[in-house]
Amino acid sequence: MHRHGYKGRKFGRETDQRTALTRGLMRSLFKYQSITTTLAKAKEIRRPAEKLITLAKRGDLAARRLIIARLDDRDTANFLVDTIAPQIKRNSGFFRIEHAGFRRGDNSEMGIISFVDKLSTEIAPTTTKASAQKPSKNATKEEK
Repeated sequence: MHRHGYKGRKFGRETDQRTALTRGLMRSLFKYQSITTTLAKAKEIRRPAEKLITLAKRGDLAARRLIIARLDDRDTANFLVDTIAPQIKRNSGFFRIEHAGFRRGDNSEMGIISFVDKLSTEIAPTTTKASAQKPSKNATKEEK
């Protein structure tokens, strides 16, 4: 048996669990701009996360839909395209992984994955049904 054609770490999980893990880690990375996880997980999510940022820098509708499909979260995808991608000026190498010692319980090597560039922490407001509705007639009279 050969291991040809199998790329990536398995983390002792089934395929669906592994994809859910990477999606969750990428969502947290984009939301908080820095996360602490095991070094192997940090190295594993770097490549797909960089591909998502490259897609987000395109900014068109097809790229936005691809990001939504890969992250499985519309709010995070919109935040990535509208807020994070315009701030990034480089073409590649968006993330840095730093060693963070060893975990106390099982002595596994920890790492911090974060953006290389300093990004503003302002979160773009998400539209809800209540805020997207037109103002009432009384509100428009008061404004005049």
